[in-house]
Amino acid sequence: MADIDHAPTVRTASGVVRGTAGDGAAQFLGIPYAAAPSGPAAFAAPQPVAPWDGIRDAVDYGPTAPQTPYPAPIAALFDNVIERGDDYLNLNVWTPDPSSSGLPVMVWIHGGAFTRGSNRLAIYSGAAFARDGVVFVGINYRLGVPGFASVAGAPENRGLLDQIAALRWVQDNIAAFGGDPGNVTVVGESAGAMSVASLLSSPVARGLFHRAIMQSGNASAAVAVEDARKVTARVAGLLGVDADAAGLGSVSDSLLLKAQTDMSLELMLNPDPAVFGATVVGAGLGIMSTMPVVDGEVLPNLPIASIAAGAGSGVPLIAGWNADEFRFFLVPTGVAAGVTEEAARAMVRGYDGATAALDEHLAAGTAPGDALCMVLTDVAFHEPAVRLAQLRPDGQTRLYEFGVPSSVAGIGAGHAVELPYVFDQLAHAERLTGPDAPQAVADAMHRAWVAFATTGDPGWDPYAQNHVVQRFD
Repeated sequence: MADIDHAPTVRTASGVVRGTAGDGAAQFLGIPYAAAPSGPAAFAAPQPVAPWDGIRDAVDYGPTAPQTPYPAPIAALFDNVIERGDDYLNLNVWTPDPSSSGLPVMVWIHGGAFTRGSNRLAIYSGAAFARDGVVFVGINYRLGVPGFASVAGAPENRGLLDQIAALRWVQDNIAAFGGDPGNVTVVGESAGAMSVASLLSSPVARGLFHRAIMQSGNASAAVAVEDARKVTARVAGLLGVDADAAGLGSVSDSLLLKAQTDMSLELMLNPDPAVFGATVVGAGLGIMSTMPVVDGEVLPNLPIASIAAGAGSGVPLIAGWNADEFRFFLVPTGVAAGVTEEAARAMVRGYDGATAALDEHLAAGTAPGDALCMVLTDVAFHEPAVRLAQLRPDGQTRLYEFGVPSSVAGIGAGHAVELPYVFDQLAHAERLTGPDAPQAVADAMHRAWVAFATTGDPGWDPYAQNHVVQRFD
């Protein structure tokens, strides 16, 4: 590896950026990949960045999409930095050496139920990937109502369009950072993994990436436009404005976020399909109120249906789940401890086989809350990953299960616990993993992700070969 200057500079299509270097890698933070989505552009498709003269410092993280903090029980486990500012359609790049060429590229899409999250969390640092020879890019995208609500007078799926714009930026610019635009792996967790499924199924994203990883997501998180419009109408009603781009664009971010939060609480407490739409209630599991919509263009169909029809064929995929996903949502919040058998049955009603599975766990003496977590983990994460592997061409999908339990708050191997292992950032995640997280598992997971991005082979066989599931435990 060549010596990296302490203030490395790279020329992008929009202008020169100056980063920082250390420990054998360079980082460039807060680079805008699209114009600020503020004012009239708040509900428009992403627009190109205006070029700049001179050298732009890329030494600090950029702003985050407008959002609210996580509820206190979740915030105690999982960090979420919120930094207001218009230029939040930005990305970060970590590279082993900007003067290199042909390095594998990974593009990270964060989770957060399509309403929270950003690219500036410590556990999302791409430093360990750069250390191991990968150019790593972490992106922001529009969230909540601005990103995913179906709004009259605005293009659908603006958050996905932002992600696609970021991938186009990578195609146009990543070679200047040492990366190979012909070897791009898109990676996402939770809503980010659901975004990856949408990108796999989207004709608009075709050719922008070559491998994919879905951590704790599914390919069914998309809703009908007519149902999404019901959610938008409820938000607009709370605000007292028209349910279109002009009306919603006339209110401040803080008022829009309050209405979005109030609407989401209503959805959780009373998921009435007549109010919020049947597909919203079904796909959101009471957690997501805004998500991608089947618009006939960005998403021609539900992602799982498009993938079954051949979309994304030829793109190798890793997909996986955590053994105790739903404990992250239901144990710290007290829901698991307080739920009754009757309430648990009501929460899983409508999902194929879920009531029978719940009754089996209850009959075996499992507490209602624990049984509910087990069933919802299967419904939302485990079974969809297996189904996805079964629907894709043989040899193109590898599955994993993460099973290292956290020692914190009874969440077990809950949702998001795998993240610091994948990023090899356990030192920044003690509040999530506990103090004794096994470094050997981080070494194995991180090494597998690097290998997949580099060669397409993470070290275990595709699912089609004897139903192989790699377990990290």
